[in-house]
Amino acid sequence: MKITNITSYVTDSIGHNIIFVKTETDEGLTGWGEAYCVRPDLGVAATIDYLKDWLIDQDPRNIESLWAEMYQGLRFPPGSIGLAAISSIEHTLWDISAQALGLPVHKMLGGNVRDKIRVYQGVHGNTPEKTAEHAQQLIEKYGYTGLKMSPYPPEPDKQLWNVVLRDGPRFIEAVRDAVGDDIDIGLDAHAKIFEPIRALELADAMAPYKPYFFEEPIRPENIQAMAYLRRKMTIPLATGECLYTKFQFNELMQAQAADIIQPDVCICGGLMEMRKIAAIAEGHDVMVAPHNPMGPIATAINVHFAAATYNFSILEFVPHDEGRRSEFVREPWVPKDGYLDIPDKPGWGIEVNESALSKYPYQAYRRGNPRRSDGSPAFI
Repeated sequence: MKITNITSYVTDSIGHNIIFVKTETDEGLTGWGEAYCVRPDLGVAATIDYLKDWLIDQDPRNIESLWAEMYQGLRFPPGSIGLAAISSIEHTLWDISAQALGLPVHKMLGGNVRDKIRVYQGVHGNTPEKTAEHAQQLIEKYGYTGLKMSPYPPEPDKQLWNVVLRDGPRFIEAVRDAVGDDIDIGLDAHAKIFEPIRALELADAMAPYKPYFFEEPIRPENIQAMAYLRRKMTIPLATGECLYTKFQFNELMQAQAADIIQPDVCICGGLMEMRKIAAIAEGHDVMVAPHNPMGPIATAINVHFAAATYNFSILEFVPHDEGRRSEFVREPWVPKDGYLDIPDKPGWGIEVNESALSKYPYQAYRRGNPRRSDGSPAFI
């Protein structure tokens, strides 16, 4: 079997683009993947097209070899644009390889360690009451047992720090009162706090409401600062969406700087690389809760990963049954009682609606995310 073509589709999903990738073979098998939205998305598409020339006429089942060829060939090492491109192409190789064997991908990863995948969704609102109402609506609609929210009041960068410490906890208090104690609530600070001591103050203020984790309280580049914060916090510290490959995650684990890691399969290097990252984490007693704000193919890949990964915890989820997202695959993902089913069809087990991918052309999104009507971010 040989690769004959690789094509990318940069599709506007409202708030950010989704980059879908298709790899074709001379035996008629087609594989699908998805790249992360790094903002210069046309740069990712151009890199995919550049890498295509390296892979034409190669056997798509040699995943490890082709990954190394791309990663080492881009050199220095590749950053977000290069790794988004590599990750998306790597996804397509798994899809093709599993289809060639007539197996779902998770069976190629060692088989199931669970029979359904727990997911959570972010809740939003400009007031504690509206945030609590949104949480109740999501639980009623999808049956979630986990949610995620901001630890800040609206526009925290315009508030005095004491106001943030006072008003931020009112939001999680309202949500906790509304949903009860049997729902896990994660907090996502979006790395907006620079001083570890401030992050610790905010974590302490949130602790009475028993958060499931505190995600990226500070920027992830300073691993020693993250390790210091993790030793001081009484809430599990989560990080990883901005880290790439086993090399950066190994450094994070060596520093004992996280309780939960959140690699993104669309930029960390792909499915095989995320499995290696999870293995490193397992050796350090760390759980994996993948970052997943992208499209339905990314969700499919994460579901197969989660099905076969022992130290998986919970998967971030964005509904695919609403708006234009519902058009990208024939059967959009819909949680049942807060869980996703594991596909049993060959490959990713999904059918891509290719005509919809060209229906919504690329949009240039800049710093300062578009906002939803309730004031919440359109992309996380």
